Amino acid sequence: MVDREAWLGSRLAVDDLAVGAIGAGLLAAAELAQARGFGDPAVELSAEHAALSFVSERHLLIDGRPGGPGFAPLSRLVRCREGWARTHGNYPHHAAALARALGLGDAPTPETLAAAASQLCSRDLEARVIEHGGCAAALRSAEEWATHPAGQAVAAEPLVAWGAMPDGAPLATVAASARPSRPARGVRVLDLTRVIAGPVAGRTLAAFGATVLRVDPPGLPEIAAQHADTGAGKLTTVLDLADDRVREELLRGADAVLIGYRPGALSRFGLGEAHLAERHPHLVQVRLAAWGHSGPWSGRRGFDSLVQVGSGIAASLCADDGTPGALPAQALDHATGHLMAAAALRGLARRARGEPAAAARLSLARTAGALLGARLPADPLTDATGAADPDRFRVAFGGLSLIGPPGRLDGEPLRWAHGPCPLGADPAAWPPRA
Repeated sequence: MVDREAWLGSRLAVDDLAVGAIGAGLLAAAELAQARGFGDPAVELSAEHAALSFVSERHLLIDGRPGGPGFAPLSRLVRCREGWARTHGNYPHHAAALARALGLGDAPTPETLAAAASQLCSRDLEARVIEHGGCAAALRSAEEWATHPAGQAVAAEPLVAWGAMPDGAPLATVAASARPSRPARGVRVLDLTRVIAGPVAGRTLAAFGATVLRVDPPGLPEIAAQHADTGAGKLTTVLDLADDRVREELLRGADAVLIGYRPGALSRFGLGEAHLAERHPHLVQVRLAAWGHSGPWSGRRGFDSLVQVGSGIAASLCADDGTPGALPAQALDHATGHLMAAAALRGLARRARGEPAAAARLSLARTAGALLGARLPADPLTDATGAADPDRFRVAFGGLSLIGPPGRLDGEPLRWAHGPCPLGADPAAWPPRA
């Protein structure tokens, strides 16, 4: 650890979460380096850099200007007739579902949303939006979440849940150019994720040297700034997963797969955990859900902001006037993304030792539980004690400026081989191993 201050600051241990999650990935990368015969690389991490990485999207610059608008107008906290709720409309199809559910018409605005919410109890608003295929969460205290069936199911899951152990399969031959600071060099990772958490996992693995291919379905929109922030170091293609030949060829050639869609959403393509392990036992599987992998909400759509509201985090950070609070970063997304990368690296290390590697399951809601349950000092630092300097940790690719990957291995800073490619710019095929 190079420094230790509250760079983010919160009544919850967000700075500790950032250091712990990123540190887990660095230690797992060192384990992979050892397993591949590269010795025992030293691990370093700046808490300032970790904090900046957790808000990397705020520091994205395109030609010197901020790269994105943040949350869309319909993604917001709303006061209901009874209680509060959070809605999500960053993607057009979710905004349309929200408008249908609440009768907002063809041109919904924050004002019409607020008016509709004021006529409903928060739980009713949540139920209506979910029923129409949208995304929302009613405000719950940590105590209410703990007694809810979905909350109880999530609490019973480990922070990283490991599945059944498949037969072992050796990792691909070590690339001649691999070294302790790039222990995943020559490893192929199929990135079937979207939004923030899963893409953060992919960009982290790319910083350790992996060849990461992100696959998006045709016709599903992506937020350009979000992709720019999380796409560094990756290849990106568009593929209908119903194309059996290409999909199976990608799976056969991969060493690990990140799956960030709702549990069961990709089962029709043979991408359920058991079926995938049966066909491709060599794959290290890492799976992400918003609301856990069991219980009544496991198939529900969710985002960091919604999980904060539904799991008790927002209630625990309420202002004096009762307005729900928020973490100083989308910390559930970023932390879970780094923990996904750590799980993938540990699975790859097992394979490098000739051992089987079980599938790993993580969720935003379980990370939220870990944050709520973390021990705090008697007088926690609710405000940042130092002003983090993003310019110390920037990397540039042409006119694009990003917060670089946090951490050092074997004395070398992590790095991405290239900046983000335009979404879908690459063929749906693996390049030769590096």
